[in-house]
Amino acid sequence: MVRVAVPSTGPDPDSPMDPRFGRAPYFIIFDLDTMKHEVVQNTFMSSAGGAGIQAAQLLIDKEVNVVLSGNVGPNAYQALVSAGIQVIPISARTAREAVEIYKKGGVAPSQAAPQPPPMMPPWGR
Repeated sequence: MVRVAVPSTGPDPDSPMDPRFGRAPYFIIFDLDTMKHEVVQNTFMSSAGGAGIQAAQLLIDKEVNVVLSGNVGPNAYQALVSAGIQVIPISARTAREAVEIYKKGGVAPSQAAPQPPPMMPPWGR
């Protein structure tokens, strides 16, 4: 059984996909064999720090095999990959659409950890 998680703005598979991994309000977890789904509320979305790592641990505990997401921070990415979870960057309107694209083979796993945004140059001397 392959379990695929998608960050979502709402608790329905047809809710818009949330491009933010750690700050998404919900994760929709699909069983690829049956397309039945489980809704998991992301209670860490408002954490002051470490929301991505905590969300990653939530999905590790739910025995997810694949994460389809727009943006996964480097620390959350490392936690997921270390647990044997494939992280696949994807852009879709809804969680269900993301899974359909994945099932058709339209995406590939990320080969490198996401990079943090570049630092601003220091001002002054």
